[in-house]
Amino acid sequence: MATTLDPGVAHAAPDDRDWRIGDVATTARYRVDLRDAPPDVFEDHGRTDWGALSWAQVGRPYLVEKWAAEKRRLERERDRPLPVLEGWQHFNRSFHELFVTAPDEATARLKGEFAQAAKSFDLAGMKEVLVELAQLRIWNGVHRVQDAVWDPRGKRALFEGLDVERPRILFLGAADGYEAMQLAAMYPGGHVVLVDYDDFCRTDRFGKFPERYPFLGVDPATGHKRVWYREQMDIDFEVADIRDLRYGREFDVVVSIGLVEHFPDAHKPEAFEFHRRFLKPGGYAIVTCPRDQPRGRAFYWAMADIMNYGYRELMTIDQLGLYAWENGFRIERAGVIKAHNGLVCRVR
Repeated sequence: MATTLDPGVAHAAPDDRDWRIGDVATTARYRVDLRDAPPDVFEDHGRTDWGALSWAQVGRPYLVEKWAAEKRRLERERDRPLPVLEGWQHFNRSFHELFVTAPDEATARLKGEFAQAAKSFDLAGMKEVLVELAQLRIWNGVHRVQDAVWDPRGKRALFEGLDVERPRILFLGAADGYEAMQLAAMYPGGHVVLVDYDDFCRTDRFGKFPERYPFLGVDPATGHKRVWYREQMDIDFEVADIRDLRYGREFDVVVSIGLVEHFPDAHKPEAFEFHRRFLKPGGYAIVTCPRDQPRGRAFYWAMADIMNYGYRELMTIDQLGLYAWENGFRIERAGVIKAHNGLVCRVR
């Protein structure tokens, strides 16, 4: 019988258990959701006439302009912009700290630190702890309660229906590689190449991804649903700048999650060309970006010191789709999930 728990309560399920189809639980650091009949997790925009849209109709993306304090400090001291790679290195390390933090334990620790600061009338210390507590509460709500970062049911709904068998999958800007692992579970037997130019992603964000996090997919021998884990997948990680990759048009699926919104308009064609360059004829490009919605704007404002080290936009699905259409892609599937817009495209 599946272990279905109240998704609003932080149940302390062990990280190393064997998961089964239908399980829903909360571990110390993340949610598990292996339900296979997901209601209301994907809002389909596939009937949009992308060729008829214009920027006058859809407006421009929202530019996130509240920067991390560390970015501002470094730029002030050096009197120049923070290099892009260095910005990503800061982001990856601070973001990864959230994933490896157990919010309940951290909250108890911070409350103790606040009490000590209050006893000493340390107002600066009290303020610092309150900021950390607020950020931790936001992260816990977004990641463990809402499950909006990994969003397994939403991602599975977006990725379903691809006409591929044993695919070669290329993930650009892979970070922890989550979405490629979900694709590898749904379309098993192929090979995944993760690419990121920060080696910390190879060693820590992917390298220390929870070994027993379960991905709902398919058993190729029976066609039935089954649970997959990272170590059961054929995955390579390449530390490289995307522009330096030497692959040809050899991948069935090229995916990016939260990549194109980091390119200003003058460089959007290059971002979409990254996907086209490595696709086999008839292959799929999967592109997502954060949604422009009030909760998204609030998240990047409150979490600026952790998140905002480089150029970042929030978009509507119409804006993302129009960028893809203008840059030569035919949109096969489009929609919104909890925190992201998502497209499944082929080259026109």
